[in-house]
Amino acid sequence: MSTTPRPILFVSLPESGLLNPMLVLARELAQRGTADLWFATDEPRRADVQRSAGRTPVEFASLGEVFSELSAVSWSDEVYREVTQSSRFKAHRAVIRQSYRPDLQAEKYRRLEAVVEKVGPALMVIESMSSYAVDLALTRNIPFVLSVPFLPSNVLTSHNPFGSSYTPKNFPVPHSGLPFPMNAVQRMSNRLFKLRTLALFVNPTMGKVLSEDARIRKELGLPAPSPMTRIDRAEMVLCNSVPELDYPFEIPAKMKLIGAVMPPLPESSGPEDDAGLREWLDTRSSVVYMGFGTITRLTRDQVGALVEVARRLDGKHQFLWKLPEEQQHLLPARESLPGNLRIESWLPSQLDVLAHPAVEVFFTHGGGNGFHEGVYFGKPLVVRPLWVDCFDQAVRGQDLGISLTLDRPQTIDPGDVVDKLTRVLGDPAFRRRAERLGELQRAAGGRTRAADLILGLPALN
Repeated sequence: MSTTPRPILFVSLPESGLLNPMLVLARELAQRGTADLWFATDEPRRADVQRSAGRTPVEFASLGEVFSELSAVSWSDEVYREVTQSSRFKAHRAVIRQSYRPDLQAEKYRRLEAVVEKVGPALMVIESMSSYAVDLALTRNIPFVLSVPFLPSNVLTSHNPFGSSYTPKNFPVPHSGLPFPMNAVQRMSNRLFKLRTLALFVNPTMGKVLSEDARIRKELGLPAPSPMTRIDRAEMVLCNSVPELDYPFEIPAKMKLIGAVMPPLPESSGPEDDAGLREWLDTRSSVVYMGFGTITRLTRDQVGALVEVARRLDGKHQFLWKLPEEQQHLLPARESLPGNLRIESWLPSQLDVLAHPAVEVFFTHGGGNGFHEGVYFGKPLVVRPLWVDCFDQAVRGQDLGISLTLDRPQTIDPGDVVDKLTRVLGDPAFRRRAERLGELQRAAGGRTRAADLILGLPALN
């Protein structure tokens, strides 16, 4: 084997749902003693990267501060309302309008370019939303692996009705939340979703953005954008899912479905780390875990509705709710909260919670990570879809018989939530199906198989 340094450079946006699986994989390689590991992301994630060290370090490469326009966590309340509205197409359109910023992408490209000059990577492992990193790998002819924390069809289905796609022509377009197969009305809706997405880019306002993108690409010597290029040119695509969680279609050989990428568990070190949470779980027989990700912003009415859900199920089930500190002022007075509700602003490990046998259902927003994590541990789901891909996971989970979706996710009706939770908790078939799919995820290999596949690539040998 060659003794020449063969650096591996990971690149990811800073959002937890995108970054975390990449950190787990980087740490697995570090634990194996793989040398020359680098991780490029935004400055606020420096400590997270540095904690990924194992037998060898994972060097942090800063891409500067987070651009608020590109980070859903820091979008204004007005933008948040637009991207989480009930119309799936309008929400999809709002995300594109907000995040399609060629000037900011170009700045990240230049910062990553400086990192590449310093590191000289033999291989890049790129999170699928980091388009500037894909552009750089293509321009510099650096072999790259694409990391996908979504369902496989999310990156294999084109939004362009005339573009190439790895899925069948009548397959549901990402972010539509449509089922498969579809009836005639749904097929028409699916086609209109694609056509409206295409029409979005001939709008005069978006036309100016496209012109700016073309100018910047010419200046940087970048190829013209093509949605499937990241798949076509990748050495390999690592997808944190299994075929059985998506609708059936022929998956290309270069896509390796490895299941959810999990760290070794438990992650928390004991009572001193989890503030007695494990002890609390150990003494409960039926717990509903409520966790809606890092992007969800609840209103006072929605918080009150969720408290009412716990109240109505008091005496039957316990509730553990991860509610961020900045949203806890929306809670009713502490003395009026039901006794079966435990609220935490932070958990040392959501995975430890989901792995606990007392947790019987995961009430989630249905994001890619949360959806796969819940199923990995064999937990049925109740889904309150938040935006874009959440609706796609929700419809597949319902069709697979592992979850139910709220009828009115925007308002959160307590009666609707109680009904869905009661049905999932009361029917053992939901759990049996989730456990079977969890077994398939674990058999797919996760972080260890991903590391094996990466280390076997020609670029590193």
